[in-house]
Amino acid sequence: MFFELAFFAYLLDRLVGEFPGKHPVMLMGDFITAFERRFYSDRIIPGALLVVSLLSLTLLVSVTLAYLCGLLPLWLSLPVLAALASMGLAMNMLYASVAGVLTAKYPRQAIGRLVSRDTEAMNEADILKAALETWAENLSDGVIAPLFYLVLFGLPGIAVYKAINTLDSMIAYKTERYLNFGRIAAVLDDLVNFVPARLTALLIVILATNKRGAWQCALRDGNKLESPNAGYPIAALAGSLDIALGGDAFYHGQLKHKPFLGLAIKPVTRATLAQALQLKYKLDGLLLGFLATATVL
Repeated sequence: MFFELAFFAYLLDRLVGEFPGKHPVMLMGDFITAFERRFYSDRIIPGALLVVSLLSLTLLVSVTLAYLCGLLPLWLSLPVLAALASMGLAMNMLYASVAGVLTAKYPRQAIGRLVSRDTEAMNEADILKAALETWAENLSDGVIAPLFYLVLFGLPGIAVYKAINTLDSMIAYKTERYLNFGRIAAVLDDLVNFVPARLTALLIVILATNKRGAWQCALRDGNKLESPNAGYPIAALAGSLDIALGGDAFYHGQLKHKPFLGLAIKPVTRATLAQALQLKYKLDGLLLGFLATATVL
């Protein structure tokens, strides 16, 4: 278990946030784009070869970096490894992006940078609901899941997870172009997020003021979405706030019918999003406290 590494990586992301320069995820995106441009066809095998190629390269680079860091003195190797691992954590960036919806001059443009759905016809409630869903879902994808694999497998664990997550965000769509090409990436992303998504929902329940509502909603509505994972943290957040999330939305000009998660006991307002964002500080304290305790023990 890599508790000490995870503690310092999370602390570094909390204090510093994103490092300047080209992020490793951007390099992964460049690789995916170049591979797709050269080898794309509407079949499963080319997509599977992309997955194997990117994961193999990511594993090779991350294992090499971990090995080289192991040759350094401990006082130097741990900070370097923590700095590398922190690039796979996105709490500060996620929080700033979602909170930016509240302060943006043009909220539709702000939320449009965070979601894949059409935003032109959104009213304020729609924008706030989309921001809340992004916050909940990406607490899993951008924070808990990478931290989970960092604790289990060190730097290679978080690096490979980010590669899978990047593949999912770029090619794992149920569109005519990607239904076959991105199928393996989609299945793999579902598998690696199975435990972290439910762990995220549990953490939301633990930290919620309305724990009973969060727990009941996660159990009742967590499996209602097409994704086997995304619904759990979204439902837990909805239940904790006594609101309803989900519902119909437009994607690429087409109306997609989606179930509601939670009960609309209260309206979704700017205060609702501000309240949800306060979860960051509770989660920071809980995770850092747990990792520090596990390191000592």
